[in-house]
Amino acid sequence: MYIIKNALKCIGRSKGRNILIGVIVFVIAISSCIGFSIRQAAESAKKETLASMSVTATISFDRTAMMSQMNDESEGKSFDKRSFAGQMRASTSLSLEEYQTYAAASSVEDFYYSMTVYVNGTDGFEPVNTDDTEEEDSTEQESVSLDRQNGMMEGKGKRVFGSNSDFTVVGYSGESAMTFFVNGTATINKGSVFATDTKNYECLVTEELATFNSISVGDSIQISNPNNDEECYTLQIVGIYSDSSANESSFSMFGSTSSDPTNQIYMNYATLQEIISSSELAVTELTDEDTESAVTALSGILAGTYVLSSVEDYELFQEEVRTLGLDESYTVSSSNVSAYENSMVPLNTLSTMAGYFLIVILVIGAVILIVLNIFNIRERKYEIGVLTAMGMKKGKVALQFLMEIFAITLIAVVIGASIGSVSSVPVTNKLLENQIASQTAQSEQIEQKFGRGQMTGSDHSIKAEKRNFYTDMLGTSSENAYVTEISSAMNLTVVLQMLGIGILLTLISGMVSMLFVMRYEPLKILANRD
Repeated sequence: MYIIKNALKCIGRSKGRNILIGVIVFVIAISSCIGFSIRQAAESAKKETLASMSVTATISFDRTAMMSQMNDESEGKSFDKRSFAGQMRASTSLSLEEYQTYAAASSVEDFYYSMTVYVNGTDGFEPVNTDDTEEEDSTEQESVSLDRQNGMMEGKGKRVFGSNSDFTVVGYSGESAMTFFVNGTATINKGSVFATDTKNYECLVTEELATFNSISVGDSIQISNPNNDEECYTLQIVGIYSDSSANESSFSMFGSTSSDPTNQIYMNYATLQEIISSSELAVTELTDEDTESAVTALSGILAGTYVLSSVEDYELFQEEVRTLGLDESYTVSSSNVSAYENSMVPLNTLSTMAGYFLIVILVIGAVILIVLNIFNIRERKYEIGVLTAMGMKKGKVALQFLMEIFAITLIAVVIGASIGSVSSVPVTNKLLENQIASQTAQSEQIEQKFGRGQMTGSDHSIKAEKRNFYTDMLGTSSENAYVTEISSAMNLTVVLQMLGIGILLTLISGMVSMLFVMRYEPLKILANRD
């Protein structure tokens, strides 16, 4: 108790020096509080985002891995393009049975799938065409007609997709597979959704397509096989929907209107599969000028999606599918995880910078405190000699100096942490805003260097238009959805870290005091006093 009282009295006697030490610790405390808050905010944002995020995964063919296996440079052989094309046609898609096998993994929470087929319209049912050219050259018309007959886009095996088709028909396994309705991007304005447990020939069409063809709920439309115009199927419209994303990405590519979201038709997977089966029964064989044969049956693109509850389950799923027999030529990926990682880039960068800043500020602060305490001990050398000559042990004298430093440090840390906790959120958000601006500016500079900058005199950039195409085809966001702000940065973890900082500074500077005190001999100090 005496040591504590004496330490407090000594603090009052050396106000100037102790205020200087307190100011240094105060600055260190504020800087450390903001640094720790930034790192804690990044960790909290990561946990909150992961907790609220529903992870979806897909299995796709790893073309790069297959090319690496085929390109065996040790044998001195060139890349076999014909063999590569053959393996691509034979291995680019999993069957529904294979998808369902991997859905049995314990990490999978839900599984849904869809089938995409390209079709043409018949007389009276035409696609919405955004092309400004009203009249086509007769030669071009003949070319398009020939392309539709022969099917220029190859599919798996000898099947054909029909690259110049009018519409994209998508069949869904259930309502959970129709994610654009679940997330609110699309809404049914008239009628209702088709039944998912029957094989009725029912479908949904966009509001623009219905207006363009003057059709409504209850009407029937007729679609045909792009490779065989005589093969037709009649569908009944049970609902008309609007899609907000279609306004941002509606344009035709490769001379085909089927890539326009406005010309997408939705229906039940089972019904679409029955149409494909009927098309296979009505198959005919075509032979082009190169004597290569191709069948006319409709062929769909199957896509399966696995719903996982967390990123940990996603990582577990990658291991489980290998155990269930997934070949190494296929890879598991998740657009959600990729989007999450991209969204955290600015905040993670800021957190890393804050970590480096903490190390620098603590090292510099510790050095300054050590130097000040060395001078403090040298100035109070006579006091140490008197105390030890009176019979106080050197350990207790050192402990008194340690208590003085701790008291000053504790007061400065409390004040600094209080101010830092108030300013941490606005400071973090401002730094994060600057980091996002820097990240965005860097991305835009890279885009401009590739010639994808803003076009003067136009309403949108080429970059945005191309990005919208891939947005539509791949289902990814056209903009980086960065974490733009944090709502809370101070918590119990930061408080404990600040307490640890205070103890650490006290120990570092106090150890120096103890070393000097233990070195001094009281009789020599008193004898050599000037």
